[in-house]
Formats: sequence, structure tokens, C-alpha cells
Amino acid sequence: MTSQLNGSVLKAFKILDLFAAGKIELTAQETADALGINMITAHRFLHTLVHAGALRVTSRGVFRLGYMFADLGQRVMRDGNLAGLLQPILDQLARDTGEACMATEFDHDMAVCIAKALPDRPLYVDIRIGSKLDAFCTAHGKLWLAHMSSADQDRYFAKADLTGMTDHTITDVKALKTELHNIRDTGYATNNGERENDIYALAVPILTRHGNMVSAFSVFGASPATLQTHRDRLLADLKTAATTARNSLYGADGTDNADGMD
Repeated sequence: MTSQLNGSVLKAFKILDLFAAGKIELTAQETADALGINMITAHRFLHTLVHAGALRVTSRGVFRLGYMFADLGQRVMRDGNLAGLLQPILDQLARDTGEACMATEFDHDMAVCIAKALPDRPLYVDIRIGSKLDAFCTAHGKLWLAHMSSADQDRYFAKADLTGMTDHTITDVKALKTELHNIRDTGYATNNGERENDIYALAVPILTRHGNMVSAFSVFGASPATLQTHRDRLLADLKTAATTARNSLYGADGTDNADGMD
């Protein structure tokens, strides 16, 4: 069956992906080396992307991202599609774990519930879509803080009211920063009755291919024993769901290979 993929388009997006990986500026030589193409082809791709508005020339032979991506970035995060994309994965996570589950976004220094799934049993803890969760004392909130830059963390703590909500709330900035560092290392966050005495949670981030956090999944409930006893299994289910979600961000076909296509 003849492939319907266009190799030139895929190569163009590979160039843009170099910026997603951390590049601020790009030259034709760097492009040629990264994509394994010759300089003439690299120049042709780069100037085509400039013509399309995807790149801009900042000095002779030096390219940066075009400002069209500022608008596109805002659109993709605000178009409401993320919750719909995550919902079926979240539903499966609730079936696999037997626990209540939710996904969040981060807005105005709060984690915001954008999707939820409930277990098939008579009693469970629930949450409303749109509920806002304090960042410093919830599993989701601490994940978002942990994936901030040091400067953004400092900005958050400079104005945050770290009021103790329960006896388990961590209110010392140094202790919180230590926990955030541990969260980045371990890849998950917990809420051990820190916001409400009887609510416990385990959460993992949903990351892009380049490690940027776009959402998070959690299981939560009123039984700390359940989360402690079954932590390894729950974490495995959460991480599987997060990987599925990450792949879904890029579409059903995750193939990268543009060689031989045009």
C-alpha cells in the first residue's frame, strides 16, 4: 500500500522539533547535521519555513521560531480539546484501579480539574469539573510546581499563603522545595491528607516528548491504606495511562520516519 505521508512535510516538522528540544537559534549547518541532509536542502527548508511564517531570520544565516507559534500555543491549550482527549484514558484508568481519578490543568497558580472518572462502586470521593486545588498541598498542585523553573517556583512562593489546612500540611518553603525536588526525581506526587484530613491522592505528570508537563492523572480517595498498600500497582497503572495520553497528543500514528517519502 502506497504511503500517504509526505516526507518533505515531516522533515519540516523535524526542523521545528529541534526548537522544541531546546534550540533557541538554528543555522543551516546545524539543520543539515541534525537531519542528515545537505546544505542546499537545509537552506531550502529553512527559507520555506520563513516564507510560511514558521521561522524568522534574526541575522545572516540564523533562524528562530516565528511568532505564529505564540498564537498556536495558546490555541492548543485553550481550545478545550485536552479534556476530551484524556477522558477515555481516564475512564480506563478508573476501571483498572477501581479508584476515582482526575486530570488537571494549571491556571492562576491553582491546579484545575478538567476531567474525572469514578469507580463502579456505591461509595467514593467525588470532585466537580472546574474545582480549583491549592498548589502547595495537593498531589496535582505539587506536580505542577515541581515542573516549574526555579524562578517560577520562587515567584509562586513569594506570594503564596502557605496556611496549614491540616496537621499534615507542609508550610515551610524549604521543606516544600525539597519535596518538589523529590517529585521530579521519582516522577510522582502524593497528597497525604494535606488539604483535607480524609483525602489522599497519588498523581503522575503527562509530559510531552520533550518533558514539558501539559496535564496530570491521579487516583484519589478517603483510604490512605489503599494508596499505601497498592502504591506500586497504582503507580504502574497511572504511568501507563500517562504514556497513552502522551502518545495521544501526537495522534494515532507515531511514526517518525520520513526517509524515502515525498
